Amino acid sequence: MHRWSKLFVPTLREAPADAEVASHKFLLRAGYVRQLGAGIYNYLFLGQRSLNKIIAIVRGEMDRIGGQEFLLPGLLPKDVLVESGRWTLFGDNLFRLKDRKGAELCLGMTHEEIMTVIARSELRSYKQLPQIWYQIQTKYRDEPRPKSGLLRVRQFTMKDSYSFDLNAAGLDKSYNLHDVAYRRIFTRSGLRFVVVEADSGSMGGSQSQEFMVYTDAGEDLIASCPVCGYAANLEKATSRLDPVTEMAATGDGKPELVHTPGKAAIADVAEFFQISPASDIKCVAYMALKRGTGSKAGGTKDSWHGVAAFLRGDHQVNETKLLGAIGGAELRTMQAEELEQYLHGPAGYLGPVGLKHEDKPLGDGLTVVVDKSLEGRKNLVCGANKLDYHLRNVTPGRDFTWTLSADIRNVNEGEACPIDNCGGKLVVGKAVEVGHIFKLGTRYTESMGARVLDENGKEVTPIMGCYGIGVERILTAAIEQSNDANGFWLPASIAPFQVVVTITNIADAALRETGEKLAVALEDAGIDVLLDDRDERAGVKFKDADLVGIPYRINVGKKAAGGQVELVTRATLESVDVALDAVVQEAKARIAEEQLLAASL
Repeated sequence: MHRWSKLFVPTLREAPADAEVASHKFLLRAGYVRQLGAGIYNYLFLGQRSLNKIIAIVRGEMDRIGGQEFLLPGLLPKDVLVESGRWTLFGDNLFRLKDRKGAELCLGMTHEEIMTVIARSELRSYKQLPQIWYQIQTKYRDEPRPKSGLLRVRQFTMKDSYSFDLNAAGLDKSYNLHDVAYRRIFTRSGLRFVVVEADSGSMGGSQSQEFMVYTDAGEDLIASCPVCGYAANLEKATSRLDPVTEMAATGDGKPELVHTPGKAAIADVAEFFQISPASDIKCVAYMALKRGTGSKAGGTKDSWHGVAAFLRGDHQVNETKLLGAIGGAELRTMQAEELEQYLHGPAGYLGPVGLKHEDKPLGDGLTVVVDKSLEGRKNLVCGANKLDYHLRNVTPGRDFTWTLSADIRNVNEGEACPIDNCGGKLVVGKAVEVGHIFKLGTRYTESMGARVLDENGKEVTPIMGCYGIGVERILTAAIEQSNDANGFWLPASIAPFQVVVTITNIADAALRETGEKLAVALEDAGIDVLLDDRDERAGVKFKDADLVGIPYRINVGKKAAGGQVELVTRATLESVDVALDAVVQEAKARIAEEQLLAASL
């Protein structure tokens, strides 16, 4: 039995001033964690106990779908990541170091390459497929701005798994198995989550889904439809735009130069021409980084190229979509001299008419990307690439062309759902990612030379999937969705303890004996119980119990002499008197009911 009087639970009255989000404040105040450095935390007794319960749920569900647990090194040699191209692609996010002999190494952010090395060395035949390999291990990321407690850190625990299949049909099955497993994991952990379409980012591959929990502490934006259930990360979300009434052409209908002194902002241009911002063409100019293919002979170096993105004046560029469209690795805003070099004009007066560009993305010249919402439009206004001048009567396709057309904009709240015949309006909200699954395809097996023989003895490249869960993210998301001014409450499945038995007056021998016996009975019934046997005032004990995330509290007080104890549900603060000989079964029933409710979500 665990006794509070013997445990190290260093609670705080107030959170440090730099703790902003709820989970950060309460993890510190409840004594779950202590900060060691920027984005680096010590996990104390209560925190580690909850994390271990989450890990047990994750491990159980991964084993259930046939996953085999590995443990790979956190220290990785450079040459393995060079093979995949990610030594350079990861950029400054990768912790890099050298050993005493000068060999370059890094701390692992993820382990696609290492799993592929094992597959390349050990898998020879289709008879060995499919395989699902997973690990629960520490990862490292040189996060530029660690913040929000455990939500954005430089060292964290991840369950990452990898599937190897013979073909796309096999990958579909492995992907679906993980989808089901993840839903079970997050449901058992008591999370209210949504599954959204997502961008694959530096992982590569095709289909990708994120498992998200809505919270104002999140840094991701999710667009969802309350009518049909459509949901997507803003990096992938699409919408249907309402028709726009086009302006009538002036003069001969050809582009006309108009003096617009001091009208650099979209709002000023719209007011000047008496138009909607939807009829103004906005330009956002970037320099885009394209990563080289490596340092070996024949490899190419990293290089920067100009990119001009054009879209409606009332829309915003989604940089992730833009990077995906051009195949780039990083974006930065063009400087004044670069604007002159590539667009021959100043900021605020940039436009697409007369620009010279290559026929392929990221060529030596300027890459011109036009958002699809401009296709089919006519008689628009745009910058003239000349200080204090704009053009009107501009029609895309007639008056200018582009390198490529793509969806590069953020959807906005209230726009129509993209699903046919839905009719709903999109809602945009903040969320935190707790899991992500990818169909990688042959991104790694091809570049790293993994091959097996198929049924006909032909050498083929196995197809991969990758699937990650942030263990700490589950804990923080649970706190973010269940807290109040006094603390937080965790689901019984991941709380450090399911029930705390609080002896209101430890000096009273009868109460002490009743509390001790009750704690033993709860433990014998399979309930994870903490006995608060501290020599503290009852109010202090109640306050601490409310703070540290335990979902149920049984108070052993004055009514115990009459065979009654008080059962408090932390989530609702509901308090009921229960007969002492019935409280164990009542606690078991409430925990079981909570688990059934979670399974129904």
